This record gives sequence, C-alpha cells and structure tokens, in this order.
Amino acid sequence: MATNAIDQTRRMLSLVTYLRERPGAHVQDVARAFGITEDELISDLDVLPMCGTSFRGGDLLDIDTDGDRIWWHNPDDVAEPLRLAADEATALLVAARAVATLPGLRESDREALVRATAKLETAAGESGAASSRLSVTFEAEGGVFADVDRAISERRRLWLRYYSPARDELTEREVDPIRLFAVGHTYMEGWCRLSEARRTFRLDRVAEIRLLDAPAAPPELELRDLSAGLVQPAAEDPEVVIEVGTGGRWVAEYYPHDRAEELPDGGLRITLRTPDPASLRRLALRLGGDGRIVTPPELADSAREAARDALAAYEDAV
Repeated sequence: MATNAIDQTRRMLSLVTYLRERPGAHVQDVARAFGITEDELISDLDVLPMCGTSFRGGDLLDIDTDGDRIWWHNPDDVAEPLRLAADEATALLVAARAVATLPGLRESDREALVRATAKLETAAGESGAASSRLSVTFEAEGGVFADVDRAISERRRLWLRYYSPARDELTEREVDPIRLFAVGHTYMEGWCRLSEARRTFRLDRVAEIRLLDAPAAPPELELRDLSAGLVQPAAEDPEVVIEVGTGGRWVAEYYPHDRAEELPDGGLRITLRTPDPASLRRLALRLGGDGRIVTPPELADSAREAARDALAAYEDAV
C-alpha cells in the first residue's frame, strides 16, 4: 500500500522512540513491528541521520546499520531538552503557521499542528516574537501537494488539468493516486484513467486539481526503485545529440540527459540516451525552428522527412 508523506513522518518519529528503547534491534524485527519492508526501513534509516535538534546541523542522530542490526550511538546526547535560538524559533513558528494553512490538510492534523505551535510560542517567549510579523504564502504546488496527499490518505480519485511541455498542451484526466515522491521536483505517481496506464505527474505542472467522490482503485503495481532517478536510461542505449535554441531549453529539464552544453546563441547542445531514438522524431517536430537532431544522421534524416510530410499534408489541407 502506498504511504503518504504525513504517515511516513509519523512512522519516522515513532521509529526514533522505538530505536532508543531497543539498542541493537534487528532490522527484520523493526520492519515487522512497523508493517513495512526491510528496504523501506533502510530508506528511513538513511534519512534519520540528517535529523537532529539543531537547524544548524549539530546534534544529529548518529544511527547506522550493518544490514542485520540497528545501532544508535548518541541517544543520550539528543535527549537533552531542546533550546532554540531566536532565529530557529522564528523559522519554526513561521513554517508551522504556513503549513497549517495548506488546503487539503486533514483537520485532525491541522488541529494538532495548531496546538503544537501554541506550545512552541509559549516556550519561545520573546525569542519567537518576531515570527508574528512574518508570513509565508505557498505557491500553487503546495495546494496541489495537500490535495494529492489527502486523496492518497482517503483513497479518492483525482481530476487534473495537466500541462505537458513535450506536446505543449493541457489535458484533462482522472487519476487514482499511488504515492508522492521527490526527485529534484515533487511528483505524483498514479494510475491514469485516460491512458489506462501508470503515469508520473510533476506537481508544478498541474494547472487545476479536484478531489472526486469516486474511490481510487489503482491496480496492484510494484513500486519502481527511484534511488537512481526518475528515468534511468541504460549505458548501452543509443546516444542522440540535439541542439535547441532559447525556446527549446525546456528539453534539458524534461528529458534525462548525459550533458547539456551552452551554445553562443543562448541555446543548448544536449546529449542523451534512449532505447528508442525514433521516438524523438515527435520532439523534433514539436521544436520546429527551435531545435534539430544532430546525430545520429539517420535519425536527423528521418526527422526532416517527417517534417516535410507534415508540411505537405498541411498544404494539401488548405
């Protein structure tokens, strides 16, 4: 079952307490206790050493594993009462108030956050006074994230208007969300009812979103390993070189590539790998005067031929 961001945060907070009370706990036993796989537990353990009691990087959790047992080397150090500096208290209070305003946040979580914020304000005293004069407004992605997170939690279907830069169009579709994840940007993985296939959606490209009353019922799918990136071309895949002008620089953002070199005119020379070079003909047509395929030459010739055919068909139509 997919885990949403809030549930994962709850689990990791519980994991800290659990490990403190069970030094040298076996990975298998901990994973079973939390109802997760050993790989998911190891992933959590990779994150925990980056957490601690100071925003400045000190007093981090010193937790590691040899694959069989889990060791926490400094539980007593981080158990000392937290003392926030004025800037730390301000940052935490501003962030907490901002998160509490997110649309789609479950009411129980919102109430818990408000209570925690009030306690923090009391504890911070004058140190946190400056926070009342500051505010943060989330851009659209924050609201989209909250709606997706709520849909996953409540197992509800979503309706999206989604922008695809490769086709330069907005499409409307219904999606059964599976999980949220971040690889450079924040994404939703879900079962798209329009294409009847698994699809990945970048949240900042969602133009409009609505929670539907229909239940989400994605098919049973094995979650992909994203540790090496969202898209992982193989080393043996054919190499393609594309040159784009300033209007085609989005290609470097949208397509995984080996390198992107700046050109004197403000464009890019992009080298990428793909198991199906012919699929890039559509990209060449989409770019028009903003780009061209340089190598392999046979793909460049094929793209030019496709462009000529498209132009001839258009001329016949008019």
